[in-house]
Amino acid sequence: MKLVLASGSPRRAEILLNAGISFDVLAADVDETLRPGEMPRDYVRRLAEEKTRAAAQKLVDAAPGAGAIVIGADTTVVVADAILGKPESPAEARDMLERLSGRTHEVYTGVGLLQLPSRAMRTFEEITRVEFAPMYATEIAQYIASSEPFGKAGGYAIQGLGGKFVKRIEGCYFNVMGLPLARLYAELRTFGWKEE
Repeated sequence: MKLVLASGSPRRAEILLNAGISFDVLAADVDETLRPGEMPRDYVRRLAEEKTRAAAQKLVDAAPGAGAIVIGADTTVVVADAILGKPESPAEARDMLERLSGRTHEVYTGVGLLQLPSRAMRTFEEITRVEFAPMYATEIAQYIASSEPFGKAGGYAIQGLGGKFVKRIEGCYFNVMGLPLARLYAELRTFGWKEE
């Protein structure tokens, strides 16, 4: 049964490709606005499910009756109980990086799996704790100048230049990139998927 990744994220695609897992891409955009009082776990699971269902509907519309497992995911960074978004400006990136500097934060990734044509659905989340080294103001400015923080949850990329600020992680490294690979692989196998 083929896999369909409901994400345009090059990082998620890279994780699957490097693991030798074949898939198609069918990105789905949803409103990522945080609801009042929504907890991080609920937030990422809801968005993962919405992305998964939206992509699955596109697939059904294009090829009714087709068999596939659709994978949707959403990642967010949480520090001191505050959900950080994806910075779009240097000021937002600076604020996020200053909040992460010298502290431990959590990375939550919600994952949705939807099997077609049955439409059976399951969701789960993975949490990784990440400890950041203290960052000097000049380091933050240089990092922002690289443009890497923009569009990344929490304003950094562990697999890129941002990795030099990560002192320690507790949990899945790939989860910080946006897709908890080992957990996803296990969940896919229990969902009836087999590698071809």
